[in-house]
Amino acid sequence: MPGFDTNGRASLAGALFVFCAGILIGTTGPGYAAVVCAPDRIDAQVHVRQVIDGDTVRLSDERHLRLIGVDTPELAHDGSPAQPLGIEARDRLRQLLAQHQNTLNLRYDVERHDHYGRLLAHAFLTDGSSIEAWLQKQGLGTVLVVPPNEWNLACYLGAEQRAREKARGIWALPGYRIVESTRIGPAGSGYHLIAGRVQHVGTSRHAVWLNLEGSVTLRIDRDDLPNFRAWHPQDQLGKRVLARGWLHRSKGGTFMSIRHPAALQVLNP
Repeated sequence: MPGFDTNGRASLAGALFVFCAGILIGTTGPGYAAVVCAPDRIDAQVHVRQVIDGDTVRLSDERHLRLIGVDTPELAHDGSPAQPLGIEARDRLRQLLAQHQNTLNLRYDVERHDHYGRLLAHAFLTDGSSIEAWLQKQGLGTVLVVPPNEWNLACYLGAEQRAREKARGIWALPGYRIVESTRIGPAGSGYHLIAGRVQHVGTSRHAVWLNLEGSVTLRIDRDDLPNFRAWHPQDQLGKRVLARGWLHRSKGGTFMSIRHPAALQVLNP
């Protein structure tokens, strides 16, 4: 099964973990350190009626807004308990918005809606600071890249890296620490940061596969290959990589889908 490279945009993947110059540190009220990943434009201003969870809100016109670039822990649903810090992410976002009269400025990306029909946008407080970057810096969410919505990615990764370095929020939890692929069993699931050496590279009609040591496979759909410029699957053989994302189980074992170079980084040997 297959993998990812870091020469073309792969080198970009490593660079994205370095703070970008656009990150400014300020305050948004008592106890809140803000990361300002400034917008290049504002497309709309909206008012929030309800905070549903850490990355989704209901607007005054009843539309649901899903924040681009961040994924916060899930709340309890369908009989499953809330994930650690899911309630805190929701409550702290609610408190932050209240300090700004529940007003958000939106910057749209390539796609305006997701497959659930929710509005998609990057959200900013009235002082110009990014909601997504604030959540990431507090350790209340991870960077989520869903191509083609990639605007502000470097800044979001920099904000997340701050939280990782200081073990804030979710990054203090065992489930968010880097795990060797050899320690992930065939029943592994959930969000992981996985490091491992690529032992085999394969291709199929629909995907490229990287088999890591142990039982973990990284999958890149051919539809997503345009995101990986100057990328050659066989160049990954024998390299140690760090992959981030959700593990899934299938008949063939445990796999992680990789849709963007930001989710796969080549490590030093």
